[in-house]
Amino acid sequence: MLLLAQISDLHLDGTERASTRARRVVDHLRALPRPVDALLVTGDIADHGDPAEYEEAAALLHLPFPVLTCPGNHDERAAYRKTLLGGVTGDADSGPINQLYTVGGTAILMCDATIPGQDEGLLDPETVDWLRRTLDAVGDMPTLIAFHQPPVTLHHPLPDQHRLRNADEFAALIADRPNVVAVLTGHAHTPAATWFAGRPLVVGPAVTWTLRMPWEGDSAADRDAPPALAYHVLDGSRLTTHFRVVV
Repeated sequence: MLLLAQISDLHLDGTERASTRARRVVDHLRALPRPVDALLVTGDIADHGDPAEYEEAAALLHLPFPVLTCPGNHDERAAYRKTLLGGVTGDADSGPINQLYTVGGTAILMCDATIPGQDEGLLDPETVDWLRRTLDAVGDMPTLIAFHQPPVTLHHPLPDQHRLRNADEFAALIADRPNVVAVLTGHAHTPAATWFAGRPLVVGPAVTWTLRMPWEGDSAADRDAPPALAYHVLDGSRLTTHFRVVV
C-alpha cells in the first residue's frame, strides 16, 4: 500500500496569512503517526514567482519524506528551477519542468502543464513527447500523472475557462496504457473527483483559499475556509482518496 499526500495552490506571497496556512498543513503532515510515503505539490507554490517566495517554500517543504512538485500558472520556471530543484531538469530556464519519480514501486510523473504568462493549461509538444517516452520506459509499473490545470469541466466559470487546452490529446496518449492508475491536478481551489479517459481524476483542494461553487453563493473565494489536503491510498491498481481540512 502506498500512502501519498497532496497539497496544492499555496500561493506563498510573503504575507503572514499565506505563510501561516502553509505551515499549518506542513505541521499537520509532520505530526502524522504514520508518515506519508511522499508529498505531491501540484502547482502555484508561489504567488508572484519571486525568488523569495521559493526560498520560503523550500524551507517549508524540507520534510522527512520525499516532496514531489510541479509548477502552476503562478509559478515562474527559472526561479522555481533554481531554488526548488537546484537548477536541474534542463539547461534552459524557460523550458517545461517534467520529472519522473519512483516511490514504492509506483511511477509518479510530475508534469508541467503551464503556458508562461497565461492561466490556462497546455501539455506542450516537448512535454507530450516526454510523457510518451517516459510511459514507454516505465512499462507496466503502476503510474500516477500529476499536473496543475484540470483537463475537465468542473462547473465553475473560473477554473473552467483555464482548464487544460489539449485534453483530447492527453486522453489519447494514455488510452492504451492501463498502468496509468489516475490523474491528479490542482488549480481549481476546490476538491473534486470525477473520471477522465476511463481513470479517476482527483482535483486537490487549495491551501490558500477555497472556491465556492455557483450553488453555494455569490462569493467565489472563501478565504475563511481552512486549508485542506488530500490523502491518496494506492492499493494495487485501486486509488482511494480522502480529503481533510486542517484547523
